[in-house]
Amino acid sequence: MRTVLQEAKSWHRPLMLMVLAMTGLVVASGIGLLVDHREILNESVWLKPFKFGISFVLYGATLAWLLSKLRKAKRLGWWTGTAFAVTGVVDVGFIAIQAARGTFSHFNSNTDTFNQVGQQVFMSGVLGLFGASLVVAIMLLFQKVGDAPMNRAIRVGLGLAVAGMAIAFYLVGSHSTNEQVTDAYGHPVTLGGSHGIGVEPGGPSMPLTHWSTVGGDLRIPHFAGLHAIHFLLITLLVLHFLAARVAWIRPERVRARLVGVAAFAYAGVMATVTVQAFRGQALIHPDGQTLGMLGGFLAVSAVALAGVITAARRQSVVPAHAAPRQPVGAGRA
Repeated sequence: MRTVLQEAKSWHRPLMLMVLAMTGLVVASGIGLLVDHREILNESVWLKPFKFGISFVLYGATLAWLLSKLRKAKRLGWWTGTAFAVTGVVDVGFIAIQAARGTFSHFNSNTDTFNQVGQQVFMSGVLGLFGASLVVAIMLLFQKVGDAPMNRAIRVGLGLAVAGMAIAFYLVGSHSTNEQVTDAYGHPVTLGGSHGIGVEPGGPSMPLTHWSTVGGDLRIPHFAGLHAIHFLLITLLVLHFLAARVAWIRPERVRARLVGVAAFAYAGVMATVTVQAFRGQALIHPDGQTLGMLGGFLAVSAVALAGVITAARRQSVVPAHAAPRQPVGAGRA
């Protein structure tokens, strides 16, 4: 832990300051969840900033670490990370302010000046966050920041994160519904978009995440994409510890292939929940088509995993006839 903390001092400083600010927001929002009983669409006004704070802590710290690994174009990386940090603070700050005001941050079409200006800044921020992540992903695509397993985890993870962010463009603009709802004080609000497909805002939902249980919800693939890199880095960490005990996992090429299988499986799950959401189907109520799509991805992943394991074990065993023979009389006194 001490080594990690010491290394963190060299990570991208503006991003780490953003992470610190988001940590404070998580704490403040957590307190708000406990003491403030105001609600909009049947959820606490502080739930959204709480969830966004956690996501930006995780993603911001990951970006800060990745940018410290760059060997080329470090200045471009620093400015890109700084742009992400500033945009993240502004965007999530707007979410927190709207929560404190007891109203909506996303899709709010009301004409009061603060909301109108905030919405323009907010939507521009979505583009900025997407663009910064895309630039970092491209930079890392052409640089090696570690061994083969780590490079594969980082590149695929960031690629899926960019894909998950792209869904936000649909969330903020093209999915227009103009629903009439009320804020925490009963004042009318017009929502010019929605994360749900085939459902009305505020319908039945899951605990904590508040993902819809009766229709499609685009927040699910958005979440899956953003945190793909964390899943793959955890996979990489597990393989690192297993390699100390299991000989056939130790070769770099084997761990790279295992990360590749995990990445394919995760991408398959993300593709499945994306199609499911656009079909207007709830995550917890999959039909035969959704289960078939998921089963297909998992079956291919299982076959690939079996192939990697079989080949790795075979290569780790030295055939008896391949062992060097000692000359006759060797070893005799």
